[in-house]
Amino acid sequence: MCGVFGALSLDGHPLDACERLERMARALTHRGPDGSRLLSSACFALGATRLGIIDLEARADPPLVSEGGALWLACNGEVYNAAELRKRFPEYAYRSSSDLEPLLPLLAAHGTEGLRDIDGMFALAAWDSERQSLLLARDRAGEKPLFYVELDRELWFASEIAPLLEHPRVSREIDLLALSQFLELGYVLEPRTLFAAVRRVEAGTALVVRGMHRSVHRYWAPWRIAGASRLAPQDPAPHGRIVRLRELLEASVRKQVVADVPVGTLSSGGLDSSLITVLAARALGPERITTFSARFSAASYDEGPWARRCARWAGTRHVEVRCGEPQLRDALRTLGELSAEPIGDPAALPTLLVARAAREHVRVVLTGEGADELFGGYPTYIGHALAPRYRRLPASLRRVLELWLSRAPASRRKVTLDFLLRRFVAAADREWVERHLAWLGVELSGRPTPDLRREWVLPLLAEYRDRPLPGGAMLLDYSTALKEKLLVKSDRATMLNSIEARAPFLDWRLTAFALGLPDRDKVRGLTTKWILKQAAKPLLPPALVTRRKRGLSVPVAALINGALREEVDHWLDARTLHAHDLLDAAQIRRQLAEHRAGRANHARTLWPAIVLQYWAERWRPVMTDRIAPSPADDRDPRAELLAAEAAQR
Repeated sequence: MCGVFGALSLDGHPLDACERLERMARALTHRGPDGSRLLSSACFALGATRLGIIDLEARADPPLVSEGGALWLACNGEVYNAAELRKRFPEYAYRSSSDLEPLLPLLAAHGTEGLRDIDGMFALAAWDSERQSLLLARDRAGEKPLFYVELDRELWFASEIAPLLEHPRVSREIDLLALSQFLELGYVLEPRTLFAAVRRVEAGTALVVRGMHRSVHRYWAPWRIAGASRLAPQDPAPHGRIVRLRELLEASVRKQVVADVPVGTLSSGGLDSSLITVLAARALGPERITTFSARFSAASYDEGPWARRCARWAGTRHVEVRCGEPQLRDALRTLGELSAEPIGDPAALPTLLVARAAREHVRVVLTGEGADELFGGYPTYIGHALAPRYRRLPASLRRVLELWLSRAPASRRKVTLDFLLRRFVAAADREWVERHLAWLGVELSGRPTPDLRREWVLPLLAEYRDRPLPGGAMLLDYSTALKEKLLVKSDRATMLNSIEARAPFLDWRLTAFALGLPDRDKVRGLTTKWILKQAAKPLLPPALVTRRKRGLSVPVAALINGALREEVDHWLDARTLHAHDLLDAAQIRRQLAEHRAGRANHARTLWPAIVLQYWAERWRPVMTDRIAPSPADDRDPRAELLAAEAAQR
């Protein structure tokens, strides 16, 4: 695990970048506190800051160099099949037991095609001096980040946005289309960021740069697997599929607990994290696993007793982390100051606090990310099945329900029935993709800008609207919110504390299996994650299997009126809103007044507004009316694949 950074001269002119590269290394110290190394030639530089997980000796410090020195490699992440790759290239003279070193002979032999053979999470940069070619690539699910920016005749890249902003020529102009996405969704879709100059390498793709030529190669296509169940390993009988799921999950956890440092799990006492905890304890022994959970004073948010119950069942050591209002305020300040991208998911706050506490005990934590998207865990999937029935109700009955909901007092408890009903009714009449975006979105209003929504919504409609439900909604969540919100939250919150998070549910074989399952295996009536619950029955007590999904969340409504009141009054003050010119000031001021008076709970909208304002104040983006052009490689390679498949049909 490490932070990756570097620069390439696109036309061969000499780089003069030592001081800037040193600043980039300092900006990534939290991702790699155990050392820093920089390699450079006349036209290329590659650096890494290291967090030691496998082979802690200096011989394993990245960047790594191949025999003969032709290939340089820096990689943020872990390769779980490193032992298998070593056996494939026995003639290579390995200098370490690093999990990354086998990638050198693999990439030298197969180039971008070799990415398909990597089992792990990674964001890598590889420089081939013989071909004068740079490869930037990310793992299939998008667990690890990688950003880049083109400046005149140079390309700069890094594991986070902040190091790129160290360069004085990087424009801070806002990408209006990305802003449109954040205002509606609370996150930005790949490959964009809120800075028009900065782009992300997409998950499951490789960006190859050779001189002034760039090309994007996609090696992972989840929509193909979801559209052809024959590609997923499964048994014709449900029992066989349940057994196979359990085998795949056990195998994934066994691979991901391997480390030369202590390992733990982040536990909420829910089904997903409890499964990971029990299997990790079985793989390593319970005495070698420490579990960590967040504690809240608000009872509807606190899952401490359930996490404690899971730890007792698994036999692990358990650490509880208090997440009171002062601690949450501190976490918000940490994220706001150090993350150059606004993280709209409030769960980032307790995740950061738990990771900070975990750092005192372990260096690696396993999480349950990905289970909901792959196995149908969200109530929205049931909502899509109920929406047609709701539309068939008599208009008079629907009006009564809508009137009752409008007059019901606002609750500040976590995910209450009235909250779910309000969201359901507000969008039940929409086409399913639009309905799904509305149910999960934040629906902020921005300052008047060109109507850019259709620019990014139409491609989503074209790709997903004809997919059957609920599988289509799960695939949409896997391809968007999972990697662009949840995994961003997990990576930034853990890496700011120099701790590595791994997600066993995102093992590529397990993912392929899940994507190919029939929808009935995932959602049956009002039961979500049906097959995962069946697989969990021999491993967990019944109460942990059947308990209602709650998810890690934060009492944001109370924070806005409580510990964060002074900060919120500043960030959402009319003058501050007008100064940053990102949001509809009148809407925000009205919603804040209603929230403060208790007439409505607008926390879902106000929170991303607060985060965006904090980001604007800290990172000083520049708002213009100009719509920044997309870079040449911004084209999604899915479009070409989908067009070719459509032509064949």
